[in-house]
Amino acid sequence: MKQQATRFRAWSLGLSSLALITMLGACGGDQPATDTSEGTDTTEETTEEAGSGLSGSVAIDGSSTVFPITEAMAEEFQKANPDVRITVGVSGTGGGFKKFCSGETDISDASRPIKESEIALCEEGGIEYIEIPVAYDAISVVANLENDWAMCLTTAELTKIWSPDAEGTIDNWSQVREGFPDQPLTLYGPGTDSGTFDYFTDAINGDEGLSRGDYTASEDDNVVVQGVAQDTGALGYFGLAYFEENVDRLRAVEVDDEDAANGEGCVAPSVATVDDTTYQPLARPIFIYVSTDALERPEVSAFVDFYMQEENGSLVSEVGYVAMSSEIYSKAITRIEEKTVGSIFGGGSTVGVKLDEVL
Repeated sequence: MKQQATRFRAWSLGLSSLALITMLGACGGDQPATDTSEGTDTTEETTEEAGSGLSGSVAIDGSSTVFPITEAMAEEFQKANPDVRITVGVSGTGGGFKKFCSGETDISDASRPIKESEIALCEEGGIEYIEIPVAYDAISVVANLENDWAMCLTTAELTKIWSPDAEGTIDNWSQVREGFPDQPLTLYGPGTDSGTFDYFTDAINGDEGLSRGDYTASEDDNVVVQGVAQDTGALGYFGLAYFEENVDRLRAVEVDDEDAANGEGCVAPSVATVDDTTYQPLARPIFIYVSTDALERPEVSAFVDFYMQEENGSLVSEVGYVAMSSEIYSKAITRIEEKTVGSIFGGGSTVGVKLDEVL
């Protein structure tokens, strides 16, 4: 966890500065890519010698949720391949697909499956791709440390807070549940280009993208962290890794999926509750999408191979996500080897989907 914290602190400082600049202009704009080749320490042992002597570049953009995993993979890969330059941008899942489908990037990080509109965009751009699951995540609902009332929220209460009907009307905690204090309710969350936004709104409001609009939105999850940490009445949501990095500043709200046939009651987001499938409906698979043309280049092929080696799943756990099972790794690798193009979801939802049943 020490290495996890080091990676996150270094990135958080840089992105937080960028967030301040971005917010002065327009909220949710693209952020500059991180060049993980700069300052790489080539003296440490690598997790896997994934093709020493390679050269070239790999361009990646997309989800802020998947970013920590891809950044960690890129750093370790470049220790064995210092002549390969890997850049990792953070413009949100939707923003990443726009670049990917226009041929600007080789790999797109995504915290949800590709949408029908994005499938069409890639077809227009002549981009074929392979969809690869890389980990599991738990969207974490977070509150201020001084919030001592909302220890657990039901999915119905989350809907009450985040539905479009709540805009301009549900603005106090006393309106959420009888007995909650007369405390202003302020909301923070991902921007509309975020796959986390899409998944959360699908799982909670029943339709992807269906949400109230009067909240502070940003593609930089550190903006959400700072907002909730500084406001007693604030509530927000983002990926598990960002909560685990900020447990001293935020409190995770347990979620009661009261609509589930075999609901588990109040369950906190964690690696364990994602692994045992009790954290519902906010547990989800996350992905990378690789251009088939780019995959023909040795440096891209070697990096994807490194990314999908099961022993490197320790990097997934290290940055706060849940590594996939051996069976899922094997099926994902088969998709790459057989060059199985397209999405297994057909532009649809992953809420409640089990990867081992659909791959």
